[in-house]
Amino acid sequence: MKSLGNIRRSFAPWADPQSKPFISFRNITKKFGDFTAVDNLTLDIYHREFFALLGASGCGKSTLLRMLAGFERPTSGEIILDGQDIAAIPPYKRPVNMMFQSYALFPHMTVESNIGFGLRQDGMPKAEIGERVQQMLKLVKLEQFAKRKPQQLSGGQRQRVALARSLAKRPKVLLLDEPLGALDKKLREETQFELMDLQQQLGLTFVVVTHDQEEAMTMADRIAVMSHGKVVQVATPAEIYEAPNSRFVADFIGDVNILEGNVKAAGNGRVELAGGDFTVRAVSDAAPSVGTSAAFAIRPEKLKVSRTAPADPAVNTSEGEIWDIAYLGDMTVLHIKLPSGKVVKTSMLNAQREVENPIGYDEKVWVSFAETAGVVLRD
Repeated sequence: MKSLGNIRRSFAPWADPQSKPFISFRNITKKFGDFTAVDNLTLDIYHREFFALLGASGCGKSTLLRMLAGFERPTSGEIILDGQDIAAIPPYKRPVNMMFQSYALFPHMTVESNIGFGLRQDGMPKAEIGERVQQMLKLVKLEQFAKRKPQQLSGGQRQRVALARSLAKRPKVLLLDEPLGALDKKLREETQFELMDLQQQLGLTFVVVTHDQEEAMTMADRIAVMSHGKVVQVATPAEIYEAPNSRFVADFIGDVNILEGNVKAAGNGRVELAGGDFTVRAVSDAAPSVGTSAAFAIRPEKLKVSRTAPADPAVNTSEGEIWDIAYLGDMTVLHIKLPSGKVVKTSMLNAQREVENPIGYDEKVWVSFAETAGVVLRD
């Protein structure tokens, strides 16, 4: 039997032309008066996928989730779930359930009563409700807290109760709206992995809305980056991070340095940019026209810092001066001021407990990078 980790690593139905989407948004638009919250959006999500909608406040991600839940109706377009158009189906008749950021637990009910609430509303026999509730308590590891009230639980435990209640009706799709926002950082990180394991164990489709990039990168099989009601890029976390398709995505996901320049040469899988502090030579599938402006995005950890000049200081290299230093425990972040006055950010892993002769403030250094270290952007 395959482990959950092996299943997750081999899971990529979007790469198979024969796979059919489980959820499809087709030309969905949602307007509130003159304001367009979701703008002619088309998006496919696959069965058993952990899918993240990521974007800043007001980008339309929560509106899209609420339309899938049935709390909002689209102004135009179709929402297909498991082959059925559900745009006109009321929320209580949809095979989806939603877990809210606030958890919305009933304070006067015990944990087990909260979990079984939806089942009682559906008229499930009492014996079956009891059995299902016990299954959910075991699933989220809260058996010993069954008789407690929500106010007697920690934030993480309340989050698990809300999750168990959402799963009790065995929906085809679980929707999570900023599900970990109320937790502290350490508990949030632990819960991310618990959610991933739970999703794989149950074999359900999870759609999560978040503005937390790290949360989306950790949990999701794929991420849709949204801006102004549109999807800007849909890809795996690694693809989003290493190969952003636009300046917006590169700048939105993680830390990045953007180097500007004019295209000096392009072709045969390479692009050369001239201008600013660097002459950039990069391996790239992009083929911008010679003479046009372009940008090169490179992550801080891809920049190498040294006291001595590289072998070829004319390409992908610049002198600089240490401007700021931040020691973060696992890594050290350096801000380096280049001759033009531009400041680039680098990060170095602290693999050793102590470092002899560490780089200090105002020190002159060389910054360099490999041809494959970044990505050429045309917009």
